[in-house]
Amino acid sequence: MTMQQPGGFTTRRRGMPPTDQLRANWGWFLALGALALVAGFAALAIEGFATLVSVVTIGVLVGIVGIVEIVLGFRARGWGQALYWEVSGLFYLAVGIFAWAEPVKASVVITLLLGAGLLAAGVVRVVSGFGHHDRMRGPLILSGLVTGLLGLVIVVGWPSNSLSVIGLLLGIELVFTGVNWIVFALRLRSHA
Repeated sequence: MTMQQPGGFTTRRRGMPPTDQLRANWGWFLALGALALVAGFAALAIEGFATLVSVVTIGVLVGIVGIVEIVLGFRARGWGQALYWEVSGLFYLAVGIFAWAEPVKASVVITLLLGAGLLAAGVVRVVSGFGHHDRMRGPLILSGLVTGLLGLVIVVGWPSNSLSVIGLLLGIELVFTGVNWIVFALRLRSHA
């Protein structure tokens, strides 16, 4: 019922339930989890470097978006659209070049925006939680408090924490993602 693809990944044939396909490929999910886990621990070990790599990557991607918007602006029909896309593209390109050329300074700006955004999101969740009168009230308020507290910690520690926050959060995210994929793969294997 399955076909082996190049690289060993098993694809679904007609009549094979999707869960069987997942079970047949549990090893790939385990490998993905292990890779994410190793990358997460690496990012935590060298969080400053991980921050700079993240900022440079963001700069490159934002710069590419800026170039595409500028090109679209030149191809747009109508002055209003063209001007909007060109100005927007120039802004994106400038931000991308700044993040690429000055990753340390860009990490300071990004860290402040991240902290302020988390703080604002936390406040909104808490206020929204008090407006609920069902089972979502408690989890929403708790989520808001945790998010807001994280944002507050980042803002209070700013700018001295700017070289560590992004790499630290990236590392934590990768570790949790890795653990989730590993648990998923082992559950698939136990049901195979």
